[in-house]
Amino acid sequence: MKLTILGCYSATPRAFTNPTAQVLETKGHLFLIDCGEGTQVQLRKYKVRFSRINHIFISHLHGDHFFGLPGLISTFRLLGREKPLHVYGPKGIKEAVTLFLKLGDSWTNYLLIFHELESKTSELIFEDESITVETIPLQHRVYTNGFLFKEKPAPRKLNIQAAEKWEIPRTQYGAIKNGADGIQEDGTIIRNVDLTEDPPKTKSYAFCSDTKYNEEIVPIIQSVDTLYHESTFLESEAHLCDKTKHATAKQAAQIAKISKVGRLILGHFSTRYPSIELFKEEAITVFPNSELADDGKSFEL
Repeated sequence: MKLTILGCYSATPRAFTNPTAQVLETKGHLFLIDCGEGTQVQLRKYKVRFSRINHIFISHLHGDHFFGLPGLISTFRLLGREKPLHVYGPKGIKEAVTLFLKLGDSWTNYLLIFHELESKTSELIFEDESITVETIPLQHRVYTNGFLFKEKPAPRKLNIQAAEKWEIPRTQYGAIKNGADGIQEDGTIIRNVDLTEDPPKTKSYAFCSDTKYNEEIVPIIQSVDTLYHESTFLESEAHLCDKTKHATAKQAAQIAKISKVGRLILGHFSTRYPSIELFKEEAITVFPNSELADDGKSFEL
């Protein structure tokens, strides 16, 4: 898994910072997560191929998380896109986007498929042979979801040397890769585990967009490898959290700690502060393995 941050600041865009958007590359997919203003410019800046984006996940319908979506959809049309595009987001996202297309007489020449979300409990919204995506219900001023991306285990890898050692006929190699035991010519059975190697460890990533401190998400994100959690405020402005339904860096770190995640990435920084390093300084007092997102920064997960 590789995560590239396109934008990670709250509220309005600035000349040198961008609102929320990121791309997650895993198992042949390139998932776009949120699409604030300027996302397609950031995609070009960091040389992300538009044609590889087939699934877009929108956490909620605040402008700094989806105002870039109509423009990106229109650009796909101008580039001659033919592949279907799937958009996952709150109920109302179809109406919002298609109104832009209708008023501009800019209907797509490719299939645009909306998956509108309403459930207040976690649900599976995407699955193929290699990965699943589930929602993480969050508590914000409007209906909001985070997203949990989990790789599926790869097949065990055939150990050729072991197969030759046990004199397993090559005609069985395909079946062994699919989980079968080996059978020697005299009928002796050799266990699959003795003929194969463990696949690479699966990885998981949880994206928690705008939300107040909410321990209800802990069972969903328990032990994920990497957690991105909003951290709009420092503790000096913690009194604003209840009103705005946002979290502090320390609160994000507390969620990471009790969820026993491998790593915390902080983002959605308020621009009122002189340096984002202040967010990390507060977070590491609770959860030492805390890192800062920043526009253009990439993480190998």
